[in-house]
Amino acid sequence: MDLSGRFVRFAEKECKGSSPLYEKWSKEVAKDRQLLDLASNAGEGQPVPNLFFGAVQYLLLKEKEDGILGADFKRFKEFCIENKSEISRLLKTKRVQTNEIRRCAYLYPVFCSIFQQTAKPLSLIEIGTSAGLQLHWDRYSYEYGDGYTYGKADSSVRIRSEFKGKPVLLPESPPVVSRVGVDLYVNDVRKEEDRMWLKALIWPEHEERRVLFEEAARVMKKDPVQLIEGDGVSLLPELAEKTERDSTLVVFHTHVANQMPVNVKEQLEKNIHLISGWRDVFHVYNNMWDGLLHVDSIIDGIEEKNTIGRTEGHGQWFEWNL
Repeated sequence: MDLSGRFVRFAEKECKGSSPLYEKWSKEVAKDRQLLDLASNAGEGQPVPNLFFGAVQYLLLKEKEDGILGADFKRFKEFCIENKSEISRLLKTKRVQTNEIRRCAYLYPVFCSIFQQTAKPLSLIEIGTSAGLQLHWDRYSYEYGDGYTYGKADSSVRIRSEFKGKPVLLPESPPVVSRVGVDLYVNDVRKEEDRMWLKALIWPEHEERRVLFEEAARVMKKDPVQLIEGDGVSLLPELAEKTERDSTLVVFHTHVANQMPVNVKEQLEKNIHLISGWRDVFHVYNNMWDGLLHVDSIIDGIEEKNTIGRTEGHGQWFEWNL
């Protein structure tokens, strides 16, 4: 698909019904040669429309707090041309690494289910962690429309979602003994540039996502976790070796594996099997071989694969088919 077609697809498949402003901008950019040439500076393998609009919003955030330019496409184009060199630099150096806090809504019952099964505290390794905000899932509270609050009830990060099925929801978060995040390019929310870039990736109309991000960033600043810059797939066996043996090892990643080449996905699965040679391991993931959420395990050498179901990209709802 050519670049123009990618913007059209972004408008129709991702923005429609979710971001009227990006839907409008995408359709206009798809017809504008100057802006398409500018957007072509994006790094290889990146979702160009997301990255392009993120770069624009980042510059706007530096000028004013709300980061919203408005629906006037003429003004949007003028802003892009006026800031052409800076937008080009951002496209070449930045990456789309959205930390979607609300995805923890479906991770919470997964981790509850694993803890219920093993009765051991969890050791967490997240691949493609970005800023590591999902590693603090046990420090957030959860509401699913059933009148109850789960997790850390007094948390400032209050996540609301819906589900179909009967997920495992423990009243309080399972215990966690260690948490490590790995990414080729780590974002540190303690640095203003990184915090602003992650905020710029949130779509303009999604105020609740912005609030959740800011609150989760505050939690991270108070209680930072270990974030390692590197190849999470190749580092996995080494990191697993360092985790506490009397704990349940959980390797997880969300909306990351779709960016991995097939040979890297296959190596990840090989490394999971390698780790199972000296300890039990759970593997939680989506967007790897399909768009569904999965939890696989190898316990006492016996492998089990389970498909949980579909999840909405921003965590607004999920299915639980176990």
